[in-house]
Amino acid sequence: MSPLFAVSPVHLNVTAIDYAIILVYFGFVLMIGVLLRGRVRSAQDYFESRRSLPSWITGMSFMAANLGALEVMGMGAGAAQYGVMMADFYWIGAIPAMVFVGWVMIRFYYRSGANSVPGYLRHRYNEATRGYQAALFLLMTLMMGGINMYAMALIINFLLKIPFDVSLWVASGITLFYILMGGLSSAIYNEVLQLFLIFVGLLPLTILGFIAFGGLGGLQHHAHVAPTFTHIWKYAGSSKNPFGVSWVPIVFGLGFVLSFGYWGTDFLVMQRAMAARDEPSAKRTPLLAAFPKIVFPFLAIWPGLAALTFVHLSASGPITQSYNMAIPYSMAHFYPSGLLGIGLVALIASFMSGQAGNISAFNTIWTYDIYKSYIRPGSSDTHLVWMGRLATIAGTLIAVGTAYWVRSFSTIINYEQLIFSIINAPLLAAVLLGMFWKRTTSKGAFLGLIAGNAGALAIFFIQGTGSKAGAGLGDTYWRALISWGITMVVTIAVTLVTKPKPDAELENLTWSQTGPGERPPARELVWYKRPALLGCVALAITLGLNIYYA
Repeated sequence: MSPLFAVSPVHLNVTAIDYAIILVYFGFVLMIGVLLRGRVRSAQDYFESRRSLPSWITGMSFMAANLGALEVMGMGAGAAQYGVMMADFYWIGAIPAMVFVGWVMIRFYYRSGANSVPGYLRHRYNEATRGYQAALFLLMTLMMGGINMYAMALIINFLLKIPFDVSLWVASGITLFYILMGGLSSAIYNEVLQLFLIFVGLLPLTILGFIAFGGLGGLQHHAHVAPTFTHIWKYAGSSKNPFGVSWVPIVFGLGFVLSFGYWGTDFLVMQRAMAARDEPSAKRTPLLAAFPKIVFPFLAIWPGLAALTFVHLSASGPITQSYNMAIPYSMAHFYPSGLLGIGLVALIASFMSGQAGNISAFNTIWTYDIYKSYIRPGSSDTHLVWMGRLATIAGTLIAVGTAYWVRSFSTIINYEQLIFSIINAPLLAAVLLGMFWKRTTSKGAFLGLIAGNAGALAIFFIQGTGSKAGAGLGDTYWRALISWGITMVVTIAVTLVTKPKPDAELENLTWSQTGPGERPPARELVWYKRPALLGCVALAITLGLNIYYA
């Protein structure tokens, strides 16, 4: 398929109203940071929000932390490149995993008393496993932070004509400021605001785009796309579908390994659930987040498809060749002045939300799992908060550096899935074995993780390290599935010849050793708050959408 945007630039009608809307938004996020600064009195306040937040706040933040560049620009880009099959990332690659996390995995994380996913690994396995995985998490959060910074600068440069480098540093500085001030609480409350703005800013684009191509049937007529572009499952059994892979890697590589690996082990989102005020609230966090997640394909994928209705109307002039510009181009094409400002705020909010999530996860893992554990044990609360703020500055600077590397990938989604296939897929195997097989040993998990990570890297380099070779979605699905399998096999093999932990050390860490836990107060037993009901409803809606768009 040829590059998407071989077209003359869309005329931009950016006025003072649009700039004013953007400035008001920046003012709000800075104000939230300043107001929450007084709440930071200890390390627990800065890194964990003192586990005091209600489930509706943590649920919205759980969703918003995931709404970075991947969700908006990445999914729009994927829709322009692969078609409606991008909905697989939501209705196969998110909702089942989010329900499983709420029903099963949260109990282990919350009851373990850990303040991070590597912290759970220390309780379940040993210090070496925690340290190794913490180092990988640090690397991943910085690489993912680069996605959001790159995307934000790209958008501001395209729509407002502000130089890329200036856009990158100014936006990074604003995000840095409010995390420095209020820590995790500042990030979470800003994410709630940003989630609202994202929906408000993208909904009109979805409506206008849907009208433009007149539904999926109209898309074939207006954009001259193949029928495979407008179905999720009808052509999944054929290698001719846009993803270029059959349903096996889609279901097992994306739907199981990558999905469960992200939602069940990625500390970026898990940190929000662990900030909840009690275990029932923590369990509801991913379940409540599942409902806006079900809706979001219409806000990210449909505008990307809408771009296909006018990009073929090529004329002479400068050419932009990037799928990543699908959403910005649609926004510039459909939005008048004023509405364009709201749409731009929605994009900026999504990038800042994703960046804040990565940086808050980075400073927590660095401070608790690396610095406090290995460099300066016994540090005071005041010193840990100071170190957390220093880590926030360092993490932001490194993420800005990785933003320039993202330019080498054809779409943001390919870059992101590449990272998850190498880091999250092996981790999922180690976590699941640890939770459901008490016999799993520390040596088995440690060596299994190393083998899985090494295997994924080896496959990537064998496939090729260019922006296309080895980074396509089909390659990524298979790589994730294979690296997960390598970790499973090595962990089980080593476990069978090594000594497990005694049962007394596994309380609340494995399925067979989990006690009753917290007894939910009576008010939590209201029928519409029950995790079983919330999860079943989310799964039923998701199944219906898969059938309808099959």
